[in-house]
Amino acid sequence: MKEERFQFKKIDAFATEKSEGNPAGMIMLHPSEEITDEKMQQIAKELKGFVSETGFVFPESDEKFRLKYYSSEKEVNFCGHATIAILYELFSSIDSLKTKKQIKIQTNDGELTVENRIDEEKSVFIMSPSPKYHSISPSAKDIALALNIETEEINTEYPIEIIDAGLITLLVPIRSLKTVLQMNPDFGALRDFSQKHQIHIIEVFSDDTSVPENDFRVRVFAATFGYLEDPATGSGNSALGYYLLQHQLWKRPVIRIEQNQYHDRFNIVQLRKMTDMNGNIRVSFGGGAIKKIEGEYILYSNS
Repeated sequence: MKEERFQFKKIDAFATEKSEGNPAGMIMLHPSEEITDEKMQQIAKELKGFVSETGFVFPESDEKFRLKYYSSEKEVNFCGHATIAILYELFSSIDSLKTKKQIKIQTNDGELTVENRIDEEKSVFIMSPSPKYHSISPSAKDIALALNIETEEINTEYPIEIIDAGLITLLVPIRSLKTVLQMNPDFGALRDFSQKHQIHIIEVFSDDTSVPENDFRVRVFAATFGYLEDPATGSGNSALGYYLLQHQLWKRPVIRIEQNQYHDRFNIVQLRKMTDMNGNIRVSFGGGAIKKIEGEYILYSNS
């Protein structure tokens, strides 16, 4: 049996002093190091229950990196919280990057800009992929059934939409914070619903928040990736950001989002507007990260 060793870190993205954030795995490859898709998937599968997704970092130069992401189930085109975790660690640990205000990263969803705001805000901000808007197929009744709530709890003042900003996200407006916090959908039913309607995640949101200075409370359900809930996400909240822009609901320079099911111990995801090289307004999502584990990952395989 063959043994391979990789540089490994576990980093919790969007964590605060009161919350645990969202754990991501980071495998840092050397420029000459190779790894197959099958081995990346094997590592991500072995890490199931320990981290939500694992990001693999391929240095292309001292200041440019290519990232690939895997859940325990499959490759993911883009993973927001893993990108926050990885880029926060790169800016913090690589001397040549500490004074850089922006760098580029390459993902399956294209080249993205990363802003280093660690000195000012203890955060990094990632430009999200360009949005893709999908037609709605599920009804409010079917959505409520999948979420195990009453149809009347869906807030009809706002539309239900599907937006892809890295992940195909069903955005569902909810009337009250109480309903958001008490949701307890069945994993199997939610996975079947998501697969039937070809969506990656379901993000429920409400403008009823735990703390008045925050803008929205959200929860994100990700049964298609092998786990029920994502406690803090960049791509889902980027979809929410494009939703807010589309409906003229973006009211402040920085949108602050509470995420998870805990009333007071929520994670914080921030959204900003960013202009890309073509003059288009893009949503950038940001937050901090805390490194919890650093060492080697030993992969055993027959090849």
